[in-house]
Amino acid sequence: MDTLLATIQSPRDLKDLSRKQLAQLADEMRAALCRLVSTRSAHFASNLGVVELSLALHTTFDFTHDRLIWDTGHQIYPHKMLTGRYAQFNTIRTKGGLMGYPNPAESPYDLLMTGHAGCSVATILGLRCGDDLLAPEPPRHCVAVIGDGAFTCGTVFEAMNHAGGLKKELTVVLNDNKMSICPRVGSVGDYLDRVRMTSFYTGLKAEVQRILTKMPVVGDPVERFLNQMKDSLKAGLLGGMLFEELGFRYLGPVDGHNIGQLQKYLAMARDFDLPVLLHVVTEKGHGFEPAEEDPASFHSPAPFEQSNGSLSFKKSGSRPYTQVARETIFEAMQADQRVAVITAAMCQGNMLEPIRDALPDRFFDVGISESHAVAFAAGLAKSGMRPIVDIYSTFMQRGYDQIFQEVSLQDLPVVLMMDRAGLTGPDGPTHHGVFDLAFLRPFPNLVVMAPGDAADLPLMIQFALAHDHPTGIRYPKAAAETVQRDVAPVELGTAETIRPGTDGMLLACGAVLPACVEAAESLADEGLDVGVINARFVKPLDTATILEAVQECRFVVTVEEGTLMGGFGSAVLEAANDAGLDTRHVKRLGIGDAYVEHGSRAELLADLGLDAPGIAAACRRLAAELNPVDAVD
Repeated sequence: MDTLLATIQSPRDLKDLSRKQLAQLADEMRAALCRLVSTRSAHFASNLGVVELSLALHTTFDFTHDRLIWDTGHQIYPHKMLTGRYAQFNTIRTKGGLMGYPNPAESPYDLLMTGHAGCSVATILGLRCGDDLLAPEPPRHCVAVIGDGAFTCGTVFEAMNHAGGLKKELTVVLNDNKMSICPRVGSVGDYLDRVRMTSFYTGLKAEVQRILTKMPVVGDPVERFLNQMKDSLKAGLLGGMLFEELGFRYLGPVDGHNIGQLQKYLAMARDFDLPVLLHVVTEKGHGFEPAEEDPASFHSPAPFEQSNGSLSFKKSGSRPYTQVARETIFEAMQADQRVAVITAAMCQGNMLEPIRDALPDRFFDVGISESHAVAFAAGLAKSGMRPIVDIYSTFMQRGYDQIFQEVSLQDLPVVLMMDRAGLTGPDGPTHHGVFDLAFLRPFPNLVVMAPGDAADLPLMIQFALAHDHPTGIRYPKAAAETVQRDVAPVELGTAETIRPGTDGMLLACGAVLPACVEAAESLADEGLDVGVINARFVKPLDTATILEAVQECRFVVTVEEGTLMGGFGSAVLEAANDAGLDTRHVKRLGIGDAYVEHGSRAELLADLGLDAPGIAAACRRLAAELNPVDAVD
């Protein structure tokens, strides 16, 4: 099953393998990926597509000395198998196991922990310049691997502009599979499609230029044919003019599943003394037919089993917050022609496909360009539209300056929807959306909300679309729970009291509400009367309701699935301080000043004391500290 793969302890073990053995090894690596995804959700199609590329890189370069950066990082699995981690491979994305992204703590072959797209060219150029200044012997080769979806990021072109000007020796491998997570969008993708349609040979460049200038202009339809040929030749045979104009030597396109050809062109790129862009064409999902046919669905699929040639997926059946958000957005768009939705290459992740298909004129996928997404939304809002920017919390950070300058400063009615807020589980520290409350709270004009449960989220979206100022709503990657109650309407800056309490009060911010209610119920069984307030608004804070609890309860515990520094608990303390209240009996629960590793969301919440038992234990401790005689054991 893994005859060769089990023997690979480091890339040095690849050096003596024949071309036939490397092909066998590629098959074994794909089989290992299929076994993995039969047990848990993992990044799949992208990793199937880079198996041969990983083998070619590690047989061409010596990355114990040379430099390798994987952009975005979710296609790191084959690299991990080849760099001494195959024995632990079945632990990937589990608590205490391998990370699903590069991790320098695991291996010196992982230089940076990369989880966001578009930064590899800049970081590899920084490494190249640093090495030149420090002059290691022998000199190092520097390689960045970036996908065509990530290639649309503005930071890529900023870095290429800089690299081309410096004329530094480095290799950028453009892994072109016509996809990001969903099919890529935009004119750069169209350009790559034209390049891919032709073969390229470096020695033809001067001759092709001479021929093109003499190409005749004749009547239709021959003229149309020749013009198409001319465009194709320009894009392909001229060696990627866009890249050459930026100062890069273009090589390709190269078959990304032909190990011998990859080795040849990587060696050619290595021997240039200037920036090189090697255009590698791969197939996302290569070697596994269902993933080849539907790479978007197999980007990070639910665990599946294969039997008699058919697939069956293991589904939880629970409705996630993302679906609740999508359904509400869809209803709002059907009711109001002004409402539009914008996503950044995450149509499937945000479950927006039905909106894309039914209302394409008001659905905008801008590619992996979050800064542009927010500024674009500001323009839509200024025109009179009601735009919703639907982006994962961890990626919304990439539009921080535009939230400031184009949205908040202009006081425009843009709705920022932060999916995957809080702990995202197996994706780990690059993807946990724990900073949004802290970075959004300081902006004037911006209202910040966190739904306590599935009943809150639609009401908040409706409120945001009717509000004439910018709003932000954050919700987790989790099943949408509902707290049974008579749901109060959502009104600006108004919290919701779920249950009163004479001994203490839990102030719940966001989707920790069900756990707070469960904790209060368990404490009531023990004789400790603890109430629960669903804060709903982080800004403006319901100071009347919250400060009354601070004044009247023996203890108050704020609970949030976000960073404590600058978050909801900080807002409560600030308000209490402004009112001159004693806050020694106020305890904050949340995420401290450290990055949270990967694991299931339930495991991580338990470790942080943010599940119901942890919240109840914090209340007991605080009650004991403040009232040692009357405290519950």
